[in-house]
Amino acid sequence: MQVSGRDKAYEFLKDTILADPEMQGRFISEQDVADRIGVSRTPIREALLLLAAEDLVQLVPKKGAYVAPISGRQVAELMELRGVVERFAAERVLAAGTAPIRAMREAIERQTSLRGMADAREFIDVDRRFHALLVAATGNELMGKVYEGLRARQVRAGVVALYRSEGRQDAVLMEHESIVAALESGDVGAATAAISAHLESTLKVLLGA
Repeated sequence: MQVSGRDKAYEFLKDTILADPEMQGRFISEQDVADRIGVSRTPIREALLLLAAEDLVQLVPKKGAYVAPISGRQVAELMELRGVVERFAAERVLAAGTAPIRAMREAIERQTSLRGMADAREFIDVDRRFHALLVAATGNELMGKVYEGLRARQVRAGVVALYRSEGRQDAVLMEHESIVAALESGDVGAATAAISAHLESTLKVLLGA
């Protein structure tokens, strides 16, 4: 199925432009984006309208689309919502015996090979997949769709966290390993505690605490 210009622009803006720490606090150049992905400016504008509706950009009259720096409130709300979903997912998969241990370990192995800021974006892509695997294993499709809706915010926050803390990649790997180890042991309390600790650690980095 052929992807429309608007959809192509939407995905590029959400996954590449908004995830770039350099774009925080700046306006998006419609022409630059159009040139980079090979479409006209019309689908770029259509895509920006969609992103504005999701509160991912702010449309400023006569100036264009502004990428507001991620706020402390936004980060706190994101981590709070992720915590609710991911802790529930851990409880559900352990009760059902569907914890995706192997796939989650493969994600950790992939992350281990992605070190340094040059691979920051891909590191966070795999990071998001690590958590999404747990949510998907619940078998709750609606929950999976809701969680997928957080993707742009997760990637954006994750990349910014890596840029703000030099040792964040090593910390993420250790925190992910703790989550998988708890799931593998079947310890619900340890699994939910590990998830909470991981999200709180990321929150502290983003808030500069």
